[in-house]
Amino acid sequence: MSERYVRDLGDVDGADVALVGGKGAQLGALARIDGVRVPGGFCVTTDAFRRVVAGVPAVGERLDALARIDPDDRDGIEDGIEAIRTLSAEIRLMVEGAAVPDDLAAEITDAVGRLGEGAAWAVRSSATAEDLPTASFAGQQDSYLNVVGPAAVLAHVRRCWASLFTERAVVYRRHQGIDDRTVRMAVVVQRMVLPDASGVLFTADPVTGHRRTATVDAGLGLGEALVSGLVTPDVFTVRDGEVVARSIAVKRRVVRALPGGGTEDAAVDARQQERPALTDTQVVRLVGLGRRIEAHFGRPQDIEWCLAGDTFEIVQSRPITTLFPVPEADDRENHVYVSVGHQQMMTDAMKPLGLSVWQLTAMAPMRTAGGRLFVDVTRRLGPPSGRAALLDLMGRGDPLVRDALETVLGRDDFVPSLPDPAPAGPPAGAAPAPGEPDPGLVPDPAIVPELIRRSEASLAALERDIRTRTGPALFDFLLEAFQEHKRLLGDPLNLRAIMAGMEATWWLNDRLWEWLGEKNAADTLTLSAPGNITSEMGLALLDVADVIRPLPEVLAFLRDAGHVGDDVFLDELAKRAGGTEAREAVEAYLDRYGMRCVGEIDLTRPRWRERPTTLVPLLLDNVRNFGPGAAGLRFEEGRRKALEKERDVLSRLRALPDGDRRAEEAKRMIDRVRTFIGYREYPKYGIVSRYFVYKRALMTEAERLVRAGVLAEKEDVFFLTFEELHDVVRTDRVDDGLVRERKDAFRSYEALTPPRVLTSDGEALTGAYRRDDVPDGALVGLAVSAGTVEGRARVVLDLAEADLEAGDILVTTFTDPSWSPLFVGIAGLVTEVGGLMTHGAVIAREYGLPAVVGVDRVTRLIRDGQRIRVHGTDGYVELLS
Repeated sequence: MSERYVRDLGDVDGADVALVGGKGAQLGALARIDGVRVPGGFCVTTDAFRRVVAGVPAVGERLDALARIDPDDRDGIEDGIEAIRTLSAEIRLMVEGAAVPDDLAAEITDAVGRLGEGAAWAVRSSATAEDLPTASFAGQQDSYLNVVGPAAVLAHVRRCWASLFTERAVVYRRHQGIDDRTVRMAVVVQRMVLPDASGVLFTADPVTGHRRTATVDAGLGLGEALVSGLVTPDVFTVRDGEVVARSIAVKRRVVRALPGGGTEDAAVDARQQERPALTDTQVVRLVGLGRRIEAHFGRPQDIEWCLAGDTFEIVQSRPITTLFPVPEADDRENHVYVSVGHQQMMTDAMKPLGLSVWQLTAMAPMRTAGGRLFVDVTRRLGPPSGRAALLDLMGRGDPLVRDALETVLGRDDFVPSLPDPAPAGPPAGAAPAPGEPDPGLVPDPAIVPELIRRSEASLAALERDIRTRTGPALFDFLLEAFQEHKRLLGDPLNLRAIMAGMEATWWLNDRLWEWLGEKNAADTLTLSAPGNITSEMGLALLDVADVIRPLPEVLAFLRDAGHVGDDVFLDELAKRAGGTEAREAVEAYLDRYGMRCVGEIDLTRPRWRERPTTLVPLLLDNVRNFGPGAAGLRFEEGRRKALEKERDVLSRLRALPDGDRRAEEAKRMIDRVRTFIGYREYPKYGIVSRYFVYKRALMTEAERLVRAGVLAEKEDVFFLTFEELHDVVRTDRVDDGLVRERKDAFRSYEALTPPRVLTSDGEALTGAYRRDDVPDGALVGLAVSAGTVEGRARVVLDLAEADLEAGDILVTTFTDPSWSPLFVGIAGLVTEVGGLMTHGAVIAREYGLPAVVGVDRVTRLIRDGQRIRVHGTDGYVELLS
């Protein structure tokens, strides 16, 4: 058709989203796939919508008002929701009541006449932000079935236009970062299929993510019965061309089309109620069509289908946007990937520059998927000895990872068995055999200050030498710096010093449980261990609080600091009475710890030095909840408890048969753990310190690119890999489309929850605790810091919004080192992610906080303010109110 406002479905394809919306473009593309039948019809284009809306100026005014509502204004969240509800309702009324110009109405009614006078139609919304690879918008706009007659079609087109502004659609767009003023609505008008059965096909399992498993939901009649929840569908599971599972529902109701238009809910004949809606042969044939559609679009699909007679008609296909992506592999073999984020306590999505720099500085090859990093452990799982060692290591850190790996290993031949390699002697830093500590594998305690000295010297050299590097030469220099970075991390002495403290902790917990029946005894023995840079960071902020506590004007300024920009915060602070002293204290803290931040393994995250106001809530909490000198008192109290515990343990051991030997071995391990466990935190501090140097140099280049007009804003470099940014600096050219595409992808990744273990089949596994020793209703996790505490749960998802009082229990997703300043003021810790030797667990033990980590979905299962009891010794949380 050549008309301006109507396009035949056969004349559009996937490139026409701006003209016919996501659904229309997708249907046009579907119609071009060999063997796929799509009901014929036409699209009322976005030009028609734009013309009609332009005729109602008040719509634009309301859209501007919607744009002014701040979705991040937590203080006014209820007012914002009510405003969205009111404005969206007003816009809908205006659009639905808008006059449709005669020529536009004529095109629509003429198309109805030409394509099927007297036929029934499905009239369906098709927004430009719909059925996208990163956001499906499923169910956000309206569709209407069995519409009969040109006048009725035209009326329902207006209703579809208006549905662009349903409250749910407006809110959904805000979550996706899409401006309401940029979205347009087309409408798809298709011949109505009167099906015997209909339903939904997922070409990948929407629950597990398994890409070779398809699921089919099927019911009798129109699909509205399934969508509305009126009936329970038959469910078929298909893998490798075979139905492997089925659940057949009793069908008491069906939605059918009425001859004069509209639909009815009717009873199903008793003889039909227990019959499957589809035969197995039909199910397999349908999945075959789905695989063809999936191959065409290059990603798993959520497909709506109808069966009329023995012919399947496809009425919609959209990407399944909730699946976690699969890392790209260089072969077609099976692969098993373990999440790096769960080990690093940072499961948020990372931007491309952050991902690539971590890959270039990591000690092991890593793959990316969904904005996260994964390590391929397939080869380590093949040989029996490697499998056992990996499972033991993972189990000590995070039992859920071990369980997930064991689940994969339980699948027939997914991981091929390989012979053990020839023995090469014990690895450096191997754990001592039970009862036989091997001091030969443990470095001299003097190596700890030497390792720190080497790290500091290397950092100083990096800061000195990078100052003169710019342009392409900077990137060559950084590639060399990354090698030095890896050399420091891979130093055998560094690894042995780290493992010495960890292995001593494991030894003490294992032996003292065996000999004395005491769980997690090392938790108390490591209280206030010396030299822990992360726990010192929390105590140092208490010292800053001591400086500002007696300064009323400084405190008043800090309480209102939310209105002060980070770039002027320190200067404004110094203008208050006592502000110079306060600024010096904050500056000194930032000099030592300003490179830290939440999610610090992502180089692109804003550091405390760049965003110092992040520390303000923590400082105010410290002023409110502690008295002067709290840092020293707290450290001494922990050291005293550790010494008392040591005397108690050794005394009880000496009373046992062969007690002197056992006490001697335990004393050696206690000394070892207190010597080395603090160093466990230092290498991460060194990494993050170097990262901030890298970042400042790269941002200087980004600022030059902005001045040269190459980039619109300096943060655009975050959406390029290190190699891509190198090319931009070298050529002074950037692919703006790539940057936009990466920004859209990142927004979609933020909404995904990464699995602990992921397979090349796309199966996402989180693992489970196999325990029956906890009370009914308790939330099970991993015990990482002994003790029991009861208190008010504070669910905190953003460090900058923490508002804690003494005795509160922090409940959050994960805690990397940047969270440790909060630990000084809480009574306990519960997290969704974590392991025995991850940073949060180590610091919880240092501070003597009962802690349970690895509690799946805990930030959704515990309400903010709810009273809970944390069993840090036994690894579970009770909900008390």
